[in-house]
Amino acid sequence: MTDVLDRWRLVLGRYSERSLGGLGCGAERMGAALDELYGRAYQDRGVRGDGDGGPGSGAGLGASAPYLVEWLGEVRELFPQRTVEVIEKHAIDRFGLTELVTDPETLARLEPNEDLLRTVLTLKGLMSPPALAVARRIVAQVVDELMRRIRQEIAPTLTGRLNRFAHSPVAVAANFDPVGTIRANLKHTRLRSAEPVDQTTRDTDRHRLVIEKALFFERNSPRLPWDVIVCVDQSGSMVGSVIHSAVTAAILAGLPWFRLRLVVFDTSVVDLTDHVDDPLEVLMTVQLGGGTDITQAVRYCSTLVENPHRTAFVLVTDFCEGASATELVAQVRQMAESRVTMIGLAALDYDAPPHYDKHIAAECVDAGMPVACLTPADLASWLVEVTS
Repeated sequence: MTDVLDRWRLVLGRYSERSLGGLGCGAERMGAALDELYGRAYQDRGVRGDGDGGPGSGAGLGASAPYLVEWLGEVRELFPQRTVEVIEKHAIDRFGLTELVTDPETLARLEPNEDLLRTVLTLKGLMSPPALAVARRIVAQVVDELMRRIRQEIAPTLTGRLNRFAHSPVAVAANFDPVGTIRANLKHTRLRSAEPVDQTTRDTDRHRLVIEKALFFERNSPRLPWDVIVCVDQSGSMVGSVIHSAVTAAILAGLPWFRLRLVVFDTSVVDLTDHVDDPLEVLMTVQLGGGTDITQAVRYCSTLVENPHRTAFVLVTDFCEGASATELVAQVRQMAESRVTMIGLAALDYDAPPHYDKHIAAECVDAGMPVACLTPADLASWLVEVTS
């Protein structure tokens, strides 16, 4: 365990040594490992390194992939997992060490997590076939975890909308009717046998309610399936929303009351409905980046509408239209007038701040498409609400 002075020395870097002194015993390797990466910050400001190019010199990780593997091993040995993830993220995002995800051996040593998944999807076009094979395993591992977590979060919602006018024989805690249960069991009020009856004690203090039958509300589910069209902008800024759209669509596609169509777009439109139940295949297919033609995508999705009154259209985009904003708004208005239920999502994510064109989004709202930023659980709640 490093002491407080050593912690400050690690945070401030090797140039704090003049005022704080050297690292204590056991912290030297940690300082050297951090200097290998964060010494680049000094170079960017024109500060010269120590000149020997060795560990701790700030010469950095521009050496061979085997050296990157060695450095990663050192980092993972010395620091806790959360710190390792931060260091890896800084190495890629701040210092551009794309070798971490384009070299298969180095990539295999990274900790699978959602941040790494976003980076892999962004850079997979630069990867060799061996690196892509490793990347696919990472994507599969992170997606499986996301599927488990998101399915658990939205499972109560997907059972249908609560019907407060009817009760069900199925006991589900989330559907408990406390008021109805108390009302139905008032006749089972009994004296506390463990306490003597005191004439000065109020009746409400001398009685207890015995629950002989608990009541649970029913949940309404659509009697007939709805068509749900999920249309996702695959521009680079939408990577988090692309991931959560793929996973959420796969979960919804497994429900009997939704018929899912999944469409992704940039300047072209790709219908991935055949893979909607396989988010791994969807994510390995999408090509992040490029231009954006939202109008073309909305126009294509309008051709998929068979029964407007039983169709929900979910457009996931930053509304930064590369084509005609006027035509986009016209397409949205046409779908709204046909009575398609619509929602525009500037973000389908948990914590990523949305960056979107507020002017075009406002015009789409005026044309009949509400715009929001939702989590997958929020989207599931909205779908159950509008289709029940």
